[in-house]
Amino acid sequence: MPRGRLRVYLGAAPGVGKTFAMLGEGRRAMERGRDVVVGFVETHGRVHTAELLDGLEVVPRALVQHRGSSFTELDVPAVLARAPKVVLIDELAHTNVPGSRNAKRWQDVEEILEAGVNVISTLNVQHLESLNDVVHEITGVQQRETVPDEVVRRADQVELVDMAPEALRRRLAHGNVYPPEKVDAALSNYFREGNLTALRELALLWVAGKVDEQLDRYRADHGIRGTWEARERVVVALTGGPEGDTLIRRAARVADRSKGADLLAVHVTRADGPATGDPAHLARQRGLAESLGGTYHQVVGDDIPKALLEFASAVNATQLVLGASRRGRLAQLLSRGVGVETIAQSGSIDVHMITHAEAKRGRRRRQRSRAALTRRRRLTGWAMAVLGMPGLAAALIPAREELSLPSQILFFLVMTIAVALVGGMWPAVTAAVAGSVLLNYYFTSPLHEFMISSPDNFFALVVFVLVAVAVSSIVDTAARRTREAAQAGADAEILATLAGHVLRGESALPSLLARLRETFGLSAATLLERSADQEWRIVATSGGPPCATPAQGDTDVVIDENLVLAARGEPLEAADRRVLEAFAAEIAVALRHQRLAEAASRAQPLAEADRMRTALLAAVSHDLRTPLASAKAAVDSLLSTEVDWSPGDRRELLATAEESLAKLNQLVVNLLDMSRLQAGVLGVAAQPVALEEIVPRAVDELGPLADRVEGDISFELPEVVADPALLERVLVNLMANAVRYSPADRTVLVSASRHGGQVEIRVADRGPGIPPEAHERVFQPFQRLGDRDNHSGVGLGLALSRGLTEAMGGTLTPEETPGGGLTMTLTLPIEERP
Repeated sequence: MPRGRLRVYLGAAPGVGKTFAMLGEGRRAMERGRDVVVGFVETHGRVHTAELLDGLEVVPRALVQHRGSSFTELDVPAVLARAPKVVLIDELAHTNVPGSRNAKRWQDVEEILEAGVNVISTLNVQHLESLNDVVHEITGVQQRETVPDEVVRRADQVELVDMAPEALRRRLAHGNVYPPEKVDAALSNYFREGNLTALRELALLWVAGKVDEQLDRYRADHGIRGTWEARERVVVALTGGPEGDTLIRRAARVADRSKGADLLAVHVTRADGPATGDPAHLARQRGLAESLGGTYHQVVGDDIPKALLEFASAVNATQLVLGASRRGRLAQLLSRGVGVETIAQSGSIDVHMITHAEAKRGRRRRQRSRAALTRRRRLTGWAMAVLGMPGLAAALIPAREELSLPSQILFFLVMTIAVALVGGMWPAVTAAVAGSVLLNYYFTSPLHEFMISSPDNFFALVVFVLVAVAVSSIVDTAARRTREAAQAGADAEILATLAGHVLRGESALPSLLARLRETFGLSAATLLERSADQEWRIVATSGGPPCATPAQGDTDVVIDENLVLAARGEPLEAADRRVLEAFAAEIAVALRHQRLAEAASRAQPLAEADRMRTALLAAVSHDLRTPLASAKAAVDSLLSTEVDWSPGDRRELLATAEESLAKLNQLVVNLLDMSRLQAGVLGVAAQPVALEEIVPRAVDELGPLADRVEGDISFELPEVVADPALLERVLVNLMANAVRYSPADRTVLVSASRHGGQVEIRVADRGPGIPPEAHERVFQPFQRLGDRDNHSGVGLGLALSRGLTEAMGGTLTPEETPGGGLTMTLTLPIEERP
């Protein structure tokens, strides 16, 4: 009997709709006339899932007793006895209750498949055996129920049931996955958006791998060569030697095996001295890597394996390509080498050791020292060891008879410790050996021979050497730890400074880039953005000539697919990339804030214009309608033939129409002028103006209200620079506003005086005044402070007056009138005469 076919609905997490999809397919198969039964389906109380069970034949479950309790499981014998064409079995990874026919449900399914029955089942990606540890690392939840990958890979069909994390979280929040009492805990733990995104990616990649296998079989059947693999990121380590070309090409072939894989070439240089690699080789290899679609990077690190692995981890590499050692056999016996150390520390990163023509030919350049101390201290220590020990011996020889051997040893021990403190281990070891030789030759019997007659003296010399070596080792270790602590402290200080920079709101791009450049001693730091036509453009830069492309920088950090931070100057250590990436993240945030601010600034004038239009429509509803209605009523009355108007009545009606039209005209003029002011197109003809001429004309413009204004303008005041017509309009508006709010029995005082190079014109009333906190609000258009209706005008007078004054180069400010009221102070510059 042929084996049945297995179809698996694979999901990233519970609730994506696997069971729903399985039941839907079962119903469709039944409608096509196939014999379909339900072997085991768990609805978990989901209403829509339970509805799909209606009309489907369900095989009764088997009852299993365990520890005094009853459980139900898939009844395999009943399914086999029923012998349907298709059976629906939920939760492939389920572990059966002890005492069942099989330990795992997938084993039940295998038995049913062997009987020739087709099975449709469901599975979550976290239950795949190969991904169990990965899921545990992502979610923190250990999955106890797993299915061997081979079981699912043998399935004839694996269909992904996909759902965006946001949509799944909405389903969960609506109670469509778990009961309400479990929703909050699920959303804040397993069903976090990051967890769901990672699980979704795992499911997509696993299904893609399954598709690759199917395609491989198809290509093999049809004679098509080549394979597809999951995307990889391959890092190739370059030493600057001629073998780098071979390594890059081999790494490119490794990357080519995976669709869309990234290739990154990296060269590690030490911090203390010139580069070990040949610059010509490195330049050529950089071009080769970029021509193959890769990128080139250079980092600084004293520990090359550690620097390589830190870089690989920082860029999320999956594979690391190294060349076989160029050192000879003797050197390999003395030290394991970079390759062996890297493999030992690689962890989850796959390391490939590639043979090449330069293997075991020896290094062409001297390796730089890995000492923890500076070069200057080491040289000083060697000088003390080479010169200090003979000098100390020469100083002690005359007192040889007075000093005992232990005392002489103590002198040499002090010198050795001093060498260790200054120069580290190897100068101190050299000093200890030299000291023991000098002590043996000049201070132990027999003298001037390399022999020791007394066992006590031999023991003392051995202890001397051991103490010297121990002290020098401790000093060397302490110096190394001190440097590491200093580096960690510097990184912490940089991050704290950056955090303070963010908290203080100093997020301007130039400021951040300048701080980055100063922190790492770079010559230039540039933020690049990829445009729609795939060309790089400079968003912001600090320092010297900017990098036009990421390849021009010595160090680059990819922020996202369109943003790259490129730095030019001293190559950075691998450990510094963490700090650099923190800067890059903040720079990206600053860029977004800047663009949001620019968008807000562009929207502000539109919002302001919209606000003004809204206020205008609300404010002029009465002020336009009233004069229009009055003028229309007067004209209609004059045109009427039903009433015989007397000459006096006609004159009164004409006067009413004229007054209304004059108000309407003034309102339109004010609105037009305000519009011109806001558009910046108001014409101003500034010229010398005498106030004794302008103020009386403005008072006359008030008409009947002129009697309530009292002027005090001296003829000795100098001329001011202003537009006569605009100045007159400003004064009319100020005086009319003052009269409107002054008591009927009080007059408005208009005065002027000179103050330095300016003249102040004051319009003071005795009205209720304005609170100091509302002084600026009165200059906003359509504001009538304290008013409840529109009967007193649209509120353009003061706003227009300030706008006209500022257009003439003056200022308009409110002040409190002594004794009560408001004083508007108009300040204008004086005409300067030679």
